[in-house]
Amino acid sequence: MNSPQGPEVSVDRLGISAGELILEVGLDSDCDEQLRAAIELKAGQAMLSGHVDEVVDAVLLWWREGDGDLVDDLVDALTYLSESGPIWLLTPKVGIDGHVEPSDIQDAAPTAGLTQTVSFLAAHDWTATKLVARKSGRK
Repeated sequence: MNSPQGPEVSVDRLGISAGELILEVGLDSDCDEQLRAAIELKAGQAMLSGHVDEVVDAVLLWWREGDGDLVDDLVDALTYLSESGPIWLLTPKVGIDGHVEPSDIQDAAPTAGLTQTVSFLAAHDWTATKLVARKSGRK
């Protein structure tokens, strides 16, 4: 897909539901405002930011090459996340300043205790990658 069909379609693909608490990390002036607004509209409330004392249903992590250590930021995001909630890692797409190589995500996710499940173009300049906690494998 060369361009998203619209922010509402992306929000549906993110699996956002009404009433969910979403923690947003890494917000900056380059973030896609239409996608952000569509997420808040679907959730029915503003996204949380900063340090929160609540368990959230999903974390939206805007992350660019040069933002620091991806593993550390993913581990930090996990501390706020419900057991079944995803981390949606939003990175600049290929050709955009701050682009993150897919191999960097593939290397960081397991180190942080996460599994990568799907990626798609979520906004004009942003790719979304879904990361979920690995299952323990216990029976």
